Amino acid sequence: MKNLFLLFALQISVIAIQAQSDKIDSPTPEVVSEVPTYSIEQFMETVRINTASLSSNGETVLFTSDESGVPNAWAVPFVGGEAVQLTHSSDPVQIHGYFPTDNRFLYSADESGNERSHIYVRNPDGSVRDLTPGDDIRAMFLGWSANIRSFFLATNERNPRRMDIYEMSLENYERALLYQNDQGVLVGAISSDHQLIAFVRRNSNRDSDLFLHDRKTGKEILLSRGEGEVKPIPIDFSPDGRYLYYTTDRESEYRYLARYNTKTGEHETVLQPKWDVMDVSLSPTGRYLVITINNDAQTEARILESATLEPITLPSLPQGDITTISFSLDEKRLTFLIGSGRSPSDIYVLNRDEGSPRLLVRTLNPEIEPEHLVEPEVVRFASYDGLEIPGLLYRPHTASSETRVPVIIWLRGSTGGQARVGYDPLTQYLVNRGYAVYAINHRGSSGYGKSFSDANDKKHGEADLGDVVASKHMLIETGWIDPGRIGVMGPSYGGFMTMAALAFHPEEFEVGVNLYGVTNLVRTLEGWATNRPWSAEALTSFYAEMGDPVTDRERLQRISPLFHADRITKPFLVLHGANDQRVLQAESDEIVAAARANGVPVDYIVFQDEGHGFQKKENQQRAYEAILAFLEKHLKGNR
Repeated sequence: MKNLFLLFALQISVIAIQAQSDKIDSPTPEVVSEVPTYSIEQFMETVRINTASLSSNGETVLFTSDESGVPNAWAVPFVGGEAVQLTHSSDPVQIHGYFPTDNRFLYSADESGNERSHIYVRNPDGSVRDLTPGDDIRAMFLGWSANIRSFFLATNERNPRRMDIYEMSLENYERALLYQNDQGVLVGAISSDHQLIAFVRRNSNRDSDLFLHDRKTGKEILLSRGEGEVKPIPIDFSPDGRYLYYTTDRESEYRYLARYNTKTGEHETVLQPKWDVMDVSLSPTGRYLVITINNDAQTEARILESATLEPITLPSLPQGDITTISFSLDEKRLTFLIGSGRSPSDIYVLNRDEGSPRLLVRTLNPEIEPEHLVEPEVVRFASYDGLEIPGLLYRPHTASSETRVPVIIWLRGSTGGQARVGYDPLTQYLVNRGYAVYAINHRGSSGYGKSFSDANDKKHGEADLGDVVASKHMLIETGWIDPGRIGVMGPSYGGFMTMAALAFHPEEFEVGVNLYGVTNLVRTLEGWATNRPWSAEALTSFYAEMGDPVTDRERLQRISPLFHADRITKPFLVLHGANDQRVLQAESDEIVAAARANGVPVDYIVFQDEGHGFQKKENQQRAYEAILAFLEKHLKGNR
């Protein structure tokens, strides 16, 4: 499967602090003579760009921007000039790139966060066509074909619980079924001749099997090697079809890059660094392998010659996190995004004949000086059982032993995610207002080896919550955190952890901010396949990690905050999207009602046009203002 996007990143230089069990040696903060207080309006004037790609001739850069208030598609000439908005959707748009042959482009969008995304084509005259119509259909773009005459997509129109694979013509948009997904597998790559399809079948949350499906013979070849719990993930085929690249954790704590020779049947390790290999891409000709590595919550890149696997030197680029690179078909021009903890991603372009990158689109509001914002520090501490727990600590410029500040422990979303170095407007808004933020990567987080990732399986809200409580000691020992003003906040799973902290450790934290978090795990797990039928095949691994709502019902009720709301005594704020398909609004409705019935101060806001997360600037601003107002009243004022 050929994709014109090439991803790599440069490592950001971040000071790592090794915290001792009794005292943390905090670094001297950057000296800033005077830090102005920026308004929420100034922060919201900053533009967020998610993706950027080049037209086939390299003359135009296509990108997503929320400058209009909602992420939409924009274009700007490669040589520079005024950017033009190309789509005017009221719902966030995700672009997939220009057609390889002309200036049509593909993008996806759902409706008010319902996660039923469709694929659209936008024509040069501005007209738009839905290529996957249907009320209950979910469609996914899978990449451009190597012959640049078609693209691949998956939809669940035949069976709501199965994502079948199709090829669609770029000329007339006719579709051909490539793979009828009766097994509920996850397709990862399609060879350039369309004969081989690589897919994964989940056995549990820790174990999967990697297969090759031969479309000519109908045979399936098991590629997984060895025994035990291994999770291979197919990446892509080489253009000549000789190799299938994949990542795996076979006999390793961390994921590494390997490849399978489709001619000889041999497996070969390509790169096995100390940390997880996150992603791998091939340049348009397949000459280069670009590998991204998750180096202690930061991104590191290595580029290899595909033929020899020899490393090549990265070009001289501005310091920062490079998240996306797109080449023109002749590979002479490219564009990429560079961001950091203090700035969202800017668009840079490079003409390889000239050799120097050029800033094309700047995203941070010019009224905000980057040095007034804060880069996070990587901080570790020994938890209650001695396990080392990492996290990212944002220290306000005003914080000192004489001016101790309140702190928010940020609890990341998803059961296996990771807080990573990068720009977050809410974090910077709070830090600018004098709040420290510690984004903890408690046990169960990804990026630190599979043993660490699996350490909270069926111990959610207990083993991992203990890390959050233990982090208080480290924060207090900095000497610049006020021990009487420590709160918790997080989205989704972080919202669950927030409410669990308030229910099961009611005296440890002064406030909580719950962004669309689970409060009744039984209901959420029972309704997972009903609300999002296309994800039903993930239930086996999800239940293995979280627990089965039938066989583990007693434990799930024991750790669900809703069933223990009578223990909550501290004030909290809840924000939720009415169209959330992952965590239903009822999760928040019920715990708010239960806490209010006990006299607990609760603020509650429901966004009618949002789903799982807030995508629209208007709603983001309202949410951030509500969070700050709540913290100013209940945390900063609590001395």
